Amino acid sequence: MADRRLQVFHAVAKHGSFTRAADALFMTQPAVTFQIKQLEDQYGTRLFDRRHGSITLTPAGELVLDYARRILALSDEMDIRVAELTGEMRGPLLVGASTTIAEFMLPRVLGEFNALYPQVRARLIVGNSVSIESQVADHALDVGLIEAPAKQSGLSSLNCCEDELQVICVPDYPLAEFAALRPGDLVDYEFISREPGSGTRAITDSYFAEHGIAPETLKAQMELGSPEALKGVVATGLGFAIVSRAVAAKEIELGELRGIPLDPPLKRGLYLVHPQERFQSKLLATFIDFARRKLKEQAS
Repeated sequence: MADRRLQVFHAVAKHGSFTRAADALFMTQPAVTFQIKQLEDQYGTRLFDRRHGSITLTPAGELVLDYARRILALSDEMDIRVAELTGEMRGPLLVGASTTIAEFMLPRVLGEFNALYPQVRARLIVGNSVSIESQVADHALDVGLIEAPAKQSGLSSLNCCEDELQVICVPDYPLAEFAALRPGDLVDYEFISREPGSGTRAITDSYFAEHGIAPETLKAQMELGSPEALKGVVATGLGFAIVSRAVAAKEIELGELRGIPLDPPLKRGLYLVHPQERFQSKLLATFIDFARRKLKEQAS
């Protein structure tokens, strides 16, 4: 078990706030402040600068944070390894996923995994592909599921399955009459796009560029941060969006939206990414194998 003061210090540094750290740790703020003061007294230096209602790490605090991350990771690793010796599958599992995967594919996977291994404490962090990749590289997450291979060095990328994207619009939008849409068919219509950093945004930009259409010339009306937001705006009839088939399957089945395939098809791989050099526990290896299998089943 890692020193409680290091756990509290890590939480304050992570949340950038004594109050938010206290909430996350189910402690009172005075108790958090006391733990930090004890740590500062031990090292004889301030670990945080406190000014104008905000806190920042001092140089000593940056050094302690680096070691705290490693010590806490080793503590978790020890718990997992000891549990494995007893034949149990237990411990924390920090999973990050890009928004599309987290909202429309991963909940079922996590639910089924938890049913098999109820002693595993899975936590899901949601962000765009760039954010999730960075957190895996920083060892803030055990594994990430994103919409493109990892670009940062030191990360492994495993292809899970293939995902096809399609155009969505309301049934009375002019594009709805097409059986399939070529990239050039879309340039004169209002485009509702994902935000920069999104895996969906990156692949759609590349798709248009590969077919001679500069992405910046599209009639982009909005840039939105989630598939649900895209669907909400498209449902007003303002324009079209390009999303994974999984995103709008329910609305298309109900007749609320129309899904139109692209010609040529726009497909991408979904990838599991994890640090190459990090100890891979039996728990993490089991989850990776399980998630790959279940995501392939969903995509088929």
